[in-house]
Amino acid sequence: MPAPFETTLPKPDAFDAEALAAGIVRWVEFETPSDRPDLIDLLLDHVVETFAGLPVSIERIAGRDGCGGQLVLRYAPAGATGAPALLMGHIDTVWDAGTLEKRPVRREGDRIYGPGIFDMKAGSFLATEALRRIAAAGIVPPRPITVYLNGDEETGSITSRATIEALAAEAAFVLVPEPSFEAPGTLITARKGWARFRLAARGVSAHAGGNLSDGRSAILEIARHIVEIEGLNGTEAAATFNVGTVNGGTRANVVPDFAAIEVDMRADDLATAERHIAAMLARTPKGRDITLEVEGGLNRPPFQRSAAVVKLYEATRALGRELGLELGETSRGGVSDGNFAAALGKPTLDGLGCNGAGAHALHEHILFSTIAPRAALFHAMLTSAAFQERALG
Repeated sequence: MPAPFETTLPKPDAFDAEALAAGIVRWVEFETPSDRPDLIDLLLDHVVETFAGLPVSIERIAGRDGCGGQLVLRYAPAGATGAPALLMGHIDTVWDAGTLEKRPVRREGDRIYGPGIFDMKAGSFLATEALRRIAAAGIVPPRPITVYLNGDEETGSITSRATIEALAAEAAFVLVPEPSFEAPGTLITARKGWARFRLAARGVSAHAGGNLSDGRSAILEIARHIVEIEGLNGTEAAATFNVGTVNGGTRANVVPDFAAIEVDMRADDLATAERHIAAMLARTPKGRDITLEVEGGLNRPPFQRSAAVVKLYEATRALGRELGLELGETSRGGVSDGNFAAALGKPTLDGLGCNGAGAHALHEHILFSTIAPRAALFHAMLTSAAFQERALG
């Protein structure tokens, strides 16, 4: 029989949801589009200020290549032993600076609307606030706690991947406070892998009326590839494909000598991803006197529902019941930084943020009623020795 959970674990009603909501809104009021590292730094400055005087080490990683900075918070008091629990979320959003002026934060019943609140400032705030409160109360957790905030997740975590993988490699388990979809208690135990590609065709321009036959249409070449790539959705059960952008040509009366597309691919497992990546990169021209350039590859490996992930989920589900929460599970086609951790074989659980809807959409919102339950869950996962024994033992 597993050890019983500690009777001292605070339930959701012990957490001031209004105060937590105010903290979330404060984060949302810092606009942090991925392409504005200066604005991302302002939110990181605010986070650092909230930890002033606490026994938490702070590591700032400056942004580069136009991407936002990163922040690593570590709490390792005497008595906390072993590999750390790692919580990692992002603070960059898809919303341009000035969006708040047009769509300020508002509350309607159980919903709190705001750009970036669902994806994923609410979850990142709650993870960070859990650490702050534990450190402020002088609680000694079973193992050290690391919180990581990323400033370039929405653009692919290109500059942050090395940090993510290094932190995940040294962690005992990884918690990702990305938003919770579907039912309010749903957690994410699997995500597809993500690859992206650019195909560019170069042909021969010509007058469309006077000497059409002298031309070699790059648009026709690209169209043939579009049909084949989109057609894979009808034959491949473990992957999906989307041609998301098309551009090329100059005028209707000119045979186009250039056209290009961008392709999004999602795959359930690494073998499927690698097979289709190889096939995509091996594409050759279909028409005469055409050159085809293909570039791209895997951005995030698949996050698969491994035995370690299942054990962590089942322990979390049991802990949730102790707190009065029913926690289900789901898989998602969208990716997160959790993909990197899971691909390293680390026990990883995602979707721990607030429930709501509208990621990247005008109706983006969280449910106020899920704030305190998530805060209670974070606190319990980080402070309960019985939970961590079940999750890792």
